[in-house]
Amino acid sequence: MPVYVTSSWLIVAVLITLVYGGIVQNRLALGPSAYVLAFVFAILLYASVLVHELAHSVVARGFGLPVRRIVLYVLGGVSEIEREAPTPGREFWIAFAGPLLSLGLAAGAYVLASVADPFSVTGELLFQLWVANLLVGVFNLLPGLPLDGGRLLRAGVWKMTGRPFVGSVVAAWGGRLLAVVVIALPFVFAWSAGGRPSPWAIVWGLVLGGFMWMGSTEALANARVRARVPGLRARALARPAVTVPGDTPLAEAWRRAGESGAEAIVVVDAAGTAVSIVHEAAAAAITEGRRAWVPVSSVSRAVTRGAVVPVDLEGEALVEALTSRPLPEYLVVEEDGRVFGVLRSVDVNAAMTGRGQGPGPVSD
Repeated sequence: MPVYVTSSWLIVAVLITLVYGGIVQNRLALGPSAYVLAFVFAILLYASVLVHELAHSVVARGFGLPVRRIVLYVLGGVSEIEREAPTPGREFWIAFAGPLLSLGLAAGAYVLASVADPFSVTGELLFQLWVANLLVGVFNLLPGLPLDGGRLLRAGVWKMTGRPFVGSVVAAWGGRLLAVVVIALPFVFAWSAGGRPSPWAIVWGLVLGGFMWMGSTEALANARVRARVPGLRARALARPAVTVPGDTPLAEAWRRAGESGAEAIVVVDAAGTAVSIVHEAAAAAITEGRRAWVPVSSVSRAVTRGAVVPVDLEGEALVEALTSRPLPEYLVVEEDGRVFGVLRSVDVNAAMTGRGQGPGPVSD
């Protein structure tokens, strides 16, 4: 699977190098090399994130869920799994695999660091390795989306209620609560010590808290969309269509569509097989005076094999069929191959987001 590292990770790498370099210098007195060692810590931190995400991806693939890619960015990483886990148990293990491996690596590095000279380069690198993995593991176990702990919470609520949407809502609000806590922590710590929070602490709190708030909000929106997937049906979403031969003038095709209440025009060959669908925008661009002379075949898009959808397709199977071959519109057919209607992607998107269906019938 491809792994992408965004240029934004350099921002964190530079900050870690500058801040941690001074700490290494005080411990080991390496001079300028202390900042090289601090930069190595930044690399180890992102390598730990990569290993963490690989654990998610390997377990997901083991359950038969395809993984599009892994992306490392300024605040961590994400494994882009193309489908949701079908059961709360699989959701749990996919989510738990990352923190489990990170904490295991942290424990192993800690054991090695405990027997190494703490004031040597090797000892410092082992210290960095266990700290990096501990940070990645513990932070991701916090119970709120988009973190792994939020997915664990979602799996638990899903298991108890039998409703994945309820689990997503609980975990998303958990993420929002954590975001508020993260933003407030620098102020709480400073005031409890009788001081004032440092600007760096405030900035990091806002960045991390903002990341968590946006991630949980996006997760909540996605959950609302996913909750509508079981109700999607090709039969209900397809627009009724009228079939016409390819040499039919556009004006005549529109007249027939208006008489039959059709919202789409399908072009058929001499055997009655659908070969193309009239492109609404291209047809509308033809001036009224020319529509009686322009055949529908000249403003149509060909029906390919991937553009044909069975009328009884619904739910997850329907979404998977459409996303595997993204097209603006699909021909919906009966079991015997007869044309049932035309399914437009905008209508499916509108149904998934709760905005209702698209525009009305074709008209002149």
